[in-house]
Amino acid sequence: MSAVRRLRQFAEELEGKGLLERVSKPVSTEYECARVLKEYDGKKAVLFERPVGYEIPIVGNVLTRRDVLYSVLGASSDAEAFSKLLHAMSNPQPLKIEGLPTGFRSLDGIEALPVLKSFAGEAGRYITSAVVIAREPGGEALNASIHRMLVLDRKHLAVRIVPRHLYAMYAKAQREGVDLPVAVVIGAPPEVYVAAAASPPYGVFELEVANALAGGTLAAFEVDNGLPVPVSSEVVLVGRIRRDLEAPEGPFVDIAGTLDEVRAQPVLEVERVLVREDAYYYAILQSGREHMLLMGFPREAAIWDSVRRVVPRVKAVRLVPGGCGWLIAALSISKDVDGDAKNAILAAFAAHPSLKIAIAVDEDIDVDDPNDLLWALATRMQPHEDLMILTGLRGSSLDPSADQMTLSTSKLGIDATIPLSKDRGKFLKASIPGETR
Repeated sequence: MSAVRRLRQFAEELEGKGLLERVSKPVSTEYECARVLKEYDGKKAVLFERPVGYEIPIVGNVLTRRDVLYSVLGASSDAEAFSKLLHAMSNPQPLKIEGLPTGFRSLDGIEALPVLKSFAGEAGRYITSAVVIAREPGGEALNASIHRMLVLDRKHLAVRIVPRHLYAMYAKAQREGVDLPVAVVIGAPPEVYVAAAASPPYGVFELEVANALAGGTLAAFEVDNGLPVPVSSEVVLVGRIRRDLEAPEGPFVDIAGTLDEVRAQPVLEVERVLVREDAYYYAILQSGREHMLLMGFPREAAIWDSVRRVVPRVKAVRLVPGGCGWLIAALSISKDVDGDAKNAILAAFAAHPSLKIAIAVDEDIDVDDPNDLLWALATRMQPHEDLMILTGLRGSSLDPSADQMTLSTSKLGIDATIPLSKDRGKFLKASIPGETR
């Protein structure tokens, strides 16, 4: 594993491997950038050198491929990648705090940033790669998590905050009658995005998890309000989430590819905008493979860790793209008894509460091939024996079919593994002598 790199440097490395497309012509930040990102989704990173009306280039699709994500972690397999993330979450490394690095300049407001408007029907321009760093009011706990932000004007953003760790800090600030100071990083090293999406326990600082992933090479500096941000950041916003101000947030196209609800959300007041002299602005195309992989990979690791405790072996776990990278999981397992598959399904639901459908398959099934998964359902599953329907469980606000007020949903488990009581050879695909697969 190499030392931590700036996002700009990482993009240049991808270009050297033929995994980045440069767009040198002027491109509009309203819909046109999004169309190009979608064209290369799952294939290449994209660098927009001349966004119309802005000086700062835009990069996206950086972690749109699993092999690229695994290269960040220095891993060559699912098990190694999942293990490295879980180990880093359990063994965070303290950050080295340095002085303000050279090469930063101040901008006069948010409007100088090339923020995209990506989908028809959205409320406006959205920052989709914001890592929000905050400290618990009156405490020592620090948190870094990824949040979408709607641009309201040159100094204000509406921030979507779901009830997790940042929400707890914000709620405490409200109770104490104070604003919550924050630092927002747009364009951190890839390790920071993996860690910020991972949701370790409250009090485990995600930047220290990122430092563990980076082999202790992630340094930080403190901004005006005393919060640490990575030295290798591209853009940093310094401000505070107002205790007394909310604004309508949404509609927004989230991971399911549908327009989300409009909700009253807290307002972040920006006091300072810092950018590198040669900064790249980072845009994550929502509902694209990068969005799915960043959100889903830490959940895959949690599912893998949970399932491997109840079955002999877990070959692979996938939150499949057809399930929005979030709502449907495929579990490739081995089993000793027929009940193992159903136990694996229950373990997956426990590890990822947003999960809606879990499919257990044998190790010969390729979880990255939708046709192979459907073939397993067609040939190895009997509905009256192998379906588990669970009702009245907590679901996800990202599932438009769930009750959006209570988040109540039903869940489906499917055992598509070969029954141990039957001749296994009857369930295997026949081969042609001499063929390669």
